[in-house]
Amino acid sequence: MSGEINWLELPAADTARARTFYGGLFGWSTSEFSENYHVIDNGPAGAIAPGGDGFTHPRVYFAADDVDAAVKRVHELGGTSEEVQPVPGVGRIAHCHDDQGVPFSLFEPAPRS
Repeated sequence: MSGEINWLELPAADTARARTFYGGLFGWSTSEFSENYHVIDNGPAGAIAPGGDGFTHPRVYFAADDVDAAVKRVHELGGTSEEVQPVPGVGRIAHCHDDQGVPFSLFEPAPRS
């Protein structure tokens, strides 16, 4: 369903330390998805990821049935977005800002076979 929060990413300068912290706080375990990107196994749908320039706070992804249409609507409403990016085998994402500069992301899952 469009608009539901369907993923989150927690940025960390040291992902191993972050995994230890959140594991100790919430009992989460993680699995490595790609280098230094760890999916949360037993918590919210999301991951602990390397932080960096512009990625210093949790990133929330909202479901989009059609990410291209959603990005177009973001622009019509005064927001901004980066280019839509494919995530092979997973879907498509777009990092955006609303009309007040608040960051969020959109996620369109890959079609199921």
